[in-house]
Amino acid sequence: VQPPEKPLQAEEWNRLRENFQSPEIFEDVMFNSMVRCNSPIDVAKSLLTYVAKSDGDIRYNLLIKYLALCVQQQKTAEICDVYDIMKMRFKILESGAYNLLIRGLSNSDQWRMALTLLEEVKKIMTPSRTNYESCIKAASHHQEMNLACELYHEMLAKDLVPTLDVLQAFFDFSRGMKDAELKKELFGILLYLRENQIYPHRTFMRSIKLWFESIPGENWRGHLTNIKDSGQCPVCSHQLEDSDLTEKEYNNLRERIITDVIHGSDTFRKTSPQEFEAFQTFVEDRLPFDIVIDGLNVSHIKPRKMQCENLFHAVNCLAKENLRLLVLGRKHMLINSSNWKQEIMKEMQNKADFFFAENISEDDAFLLYATLRSGKHCKFVTRDFLRDHKACLSDSLTRHLFRKWQRGHQISIKMIFSVFIQQPAFNYDCVVQTTGDTWHIPYKDTFEERYSYEVPRKWLCLKQK
Repeated sequence: VQPPEKPLQAEEWNRLRENFQSPEIFEDVMFNSMVRCNSPIDVAKSLLTYVAKSDGDIRYNLLIKYLALCVQQQKTAEICDVYDIMKMRFKILESGAYNLLIRGLSNSDQWRMALTLLEEVKKIMTPSRTNYESCIKAASHHQEMNLACELYHEMLAKDLVPTLDVLQAFFDFSRGMKDAELKKELFGILLYLRENQIYPHRTFMRSIKLWFESIPGENWRGHLTNIKDSGQCPVCSHQLEDSDLTEKEYNNLRERIITDVIHGSDTFRKTSPQEFEAFQTFVEDRLPFDIVIDGLNVSHIKPRKMQCENLFHAVNCLAKENLRLLVLGRKHMLINSSNWKQEIMKEMQNKADFFFAENISEDDAFLLYATLRSGKHCKFVTRDFLRDHKACLSDSLTRHLFRKWQRGHQISIKMIFSVFIQQPAFNYDCVVQTTGDTWHIPYKDTFEERYSYEVPRKWLCLKQK
């Protein structure tokens, strides 16, 4: 349905409705189309007037669609009108309406009304991340940084994960402010990035750099750089933190993963105790390995290629240095098929040890067990983030050690034009870090929101002169 370009009279709407193949859904379809085509507000108003006259009422879902159009065009007066109508007509609104109202009002001079709505939402449900972020951005935009920080902490306390977009807003709107409390808050955000292994994208990194350089009287200077393999920063010569765990940390982590993750509640839902026992015996007889490979995961690296070929390339690439490899496979790989050619499988088995689990088994527990039992030197290969297992660990110190161990031991492999590119684990720890008069912040070139174990190569070095 193509919406009209100018407002229509009741009889004109009536004619359109009668000619429509399903008149009972005419208004819904027309409003959807208006939102999609970003129609003028007065055209939408004329349809609402027609509906009110012919039905004596306007349905909730039509008001929501009209509201979406008003928010899209930032028509503050109309957003307030719809809110007044809804408040009078409906005792309670659902989250979709609140999301639109808060988003629409927080982008306007009526932004404080969005805060009132947020309070209203809190009485009936947990506000969404979007609700909080709209209000935080509005407060930051109007330089009310204390209020923005308060809402940010409230959001974290409700386990809502902030987007990089809202974290960037703090740095954008705090430039040039001389405020010790605010500086502490922004340092706290940088430590939040560290704690959660989050890498800012290039635009966010630039906001951090500009904020540091704008702090009155502190003389910070930022430089973009690549850290040497040794872990030394070429700009300030500072040595980055080591990615290695101490013997004590490693043993502590190994014990906790074995109790919380492997013997915890989730392992045996996907495998049987007997199978896991057989695997443990298999591993103990052949220890230690240098690299443990999640075979099924790696076999999908290049979708249009045969799975056994993908795995074959990976094994070949990793077996070059006489390393002892363990590949975790599945029993279906032993049956000749279009994806699993047995002559290729046999050739691979000459270069690596293979353990074939039942087809329903969960590989991750096997992967972690074999890697951790092999000792501190052992690395592992998977394109998985292993986030579920981190969540099973019961305290934040162990979760922190797990992430640090993961960063230092997970080998990332990519396939570019049929060539395997292996990005080894680094000797230095790839997270935000500070010594007080220096900050080193790894950042990504791309804009994607996803959290990743693939560590960036690019760094921002900030140093006080």
